[in-house]
Amino acid sequence: MSKYNKVEVLEKAEKDLAAVTNQYVSRLVKELQGTDFWKLRRAYSPGIQEYVEAATFCSFCKSGTLLKLDEINNTLLPLSDPSLQPLQINILDYLLGVLNIHLQLADLTGELMRLAIGRISDGELEFAEKICSFARDIYRELTLVVPHMDDSSDMKTKMDVMLQSVMKIENACFGVHVRGSEYIPLLGSNDPNSFLVGIPDIEL
Repeated sequence: MSKYNKVEVLEKAEKDLAAVTNQYVSRLVKELQGTDFWKLRRAYSPGIQEYVEAATFCSFCKSGTLLKLDEINNTLLPLSDPSLQPLQINILDYLLGVLNIHLQLADLTGELMRLAIGRISDGELEFAEKICSFARDIYRELTLVVPHMDDSSDMKTKMDVMLQSVMKIENACFGVHVRGSEYIPLLGSNDPNSFLVGIPDIEL
């Protein structure tokens, strides 16, 4: 996505997200509403994390802000029978989804890293720096939360992945500041002069 096709890409992304919500998430909500759905969390958690990743990334690309958990859960309420207890995404699945852009927030930072590199390649350094600041803020805030979470081994793994993504974005922005536009063609390459050399690749 670039400044030249942002509107078109976001319109398609929002339509695709709405289709997933109506076709798949709504089915999950109907099957689990009124039950002890938290007991079945391990069965549906991976899919919910992917949904959170898609929703938060789409929101960031559109508004530059992080979609909150209560905002996501509010979108699920119309899918539920008001007489039954509604399915609600819990905080762990939300954080794992935001962490994961490889793994969700960790998932999200992976997508942010790719978006930032693409924007730098298009010469949009200011927007890439905004992405860098956003990803750094997410990582900083989560470092305060993750050590106190139960069942957080997945979170700790994703935090490592998130840090790698943040470092790649920071190094990309820093390299362009230091070397200017001559460095842009080296983004993501294996050139020994690339500022990304030495930063571990993330398997996405």
